[in-house]
Amino acid sequence: MSDAAPADSSRAVLQLPEFRAMLLATVCSTLAGRAVALTVAYQLYQLTKNPLTLGILGLVEAIPALSLALLGGVVADRNDRRRILLITTALETLCALLFFVYAPHAPELGYLPILGLIFVLGTARGFSDPALPAFEAQVVPRALLLRASAWQSSAWQAAAIIGPALGGGLYAAVGAGGAYLFAAVLYALALVALAYVKAKPRPSFTPGEPVWQSVKEGLAFVVQRQVLVGSMALDLFSVLFGGAVALLPVFSSDILQVGPQGLGVLVAAPSIGALGVMLYATRRPPGRGAGRTLLLAVAGFGVCMLVFGLSRNFYLSVGALVFAGLFDGISMVIRKATLRLKAPDHMRGRVGAVSSMFIGASNELGAFESGVTAAWLGTARSVWAGGIVTLLVVAMTAYLAPELRAMDLTDIAEDRSPEEAGKAAMELEQGWEG
Repeated sequence: MSDAAPADSSRAVLQLPEFRAMLLATVCSTLAGRAVALTVAYQLYQLTKNPLTLGILGLVEAIPALSLALLGGVVADRNDRRRILLITTALETLCALLFFVYAPHAPELGYLPILGLIFVLGTARGFSDPALPAFEAQVVPRALLLRASAWQSSAWQAAAIIGPALGGGLYAAVGAGGAYLFAAVLYALALVALAYVKAKPRPSFTPGEPVWQSVKEGLAFVVQRQVLVGSMALDLFSVLFGGAVALLPVFSSDILQVGPQGLGVLVAAPSIGALGVMLYATRRPPGRGAGRTLLLAVAGFGVCMLVFGLSRNFYLSVGALVFAGLFDGISMVIRKATLRLKAPDHMRGRVGAVSSMFIGASNELGAFESGVTAAWLGTARSVWAGGIVTLLVVAMTAYLAPELRAMDLTDIAEDRSPEEAGKAAMELEQGWEG
């Protein structure tokens, strides 16, 4: 992180009414999504008592989200991004309502309806994940883009803390149906907030260009930049092998024996650490030594997973997850700052699509890997072994990607065209010297 940052820049972005509406939409949709995710996972485990089904749950969402991401990126770079978000948020609202209808009949209907609705949510994500960051970048001036991104991340993390805890409390108090209904209302509020934001100009693109050609351009843009590929791959493999989120229902129910309310605390714990980092970044955006900091943060994440897997104490486990979130938050801030500065507007959807594929693979496919490994090695052993693998991944990445290791965000503008580089450098300099 840089050593100085202007206080007024953080406030300036909050004075934009449309940006505040985007923040509200982020908070509401994240609260809803986290509540649904926790409720679905706990309800599914109660129905099956098999950790493998939790891995299958992640896979079912990952299949459409990942397979449609590249197409979603092209769609976001050719169409009204606001309309895409309105459609996908409306679809999420409908799914939450259908979960509410399903909840009382879960024992007789089984878990297949859960998987079907999760598949639909994954389909919506395939289009919303590339469109959202691209649309956010159109809502605020470029000079405020980094701080706006930090505020969006902070809002997301705050909602990620409250959402699971509130979802777990609702599950314990009024059952799964109450949690699902709560989520549906929040999704509807997010829809209203998005509708407040005016449509922005469509990105420029070559008329008649084949979709596959657009996809190849986006992939080439990312592949030609080692810092992009390296940071995305580092996130992919570290979370793929080091993540434990999908197995938290097993830890809360069988290992730590803290029930659904304890599960809410466990799920929210990583967000507590990450939130502190995000709030810090609104004042002091990423700067010198970012590549080295990224590698150290991912290594810290691996150590925390090792501790969590070995722990049998609830408070130690929560602490390990808090620090895991802190290190993951540092990694997230640096990755997002890199992506925002490198991608021009007409490429943001496709670059965001590639990023979402890496993130989706690390989260959802990581959930599948966690379920399979837990069934094979045992739940706790699979987690601490994954922490060791994460440390090995960091060491290998540091060796194979020297440009990532030496990455300095103050030099990011050099990877762009001369005209764009000069403009971005001036904006960054004004931010640090303000």
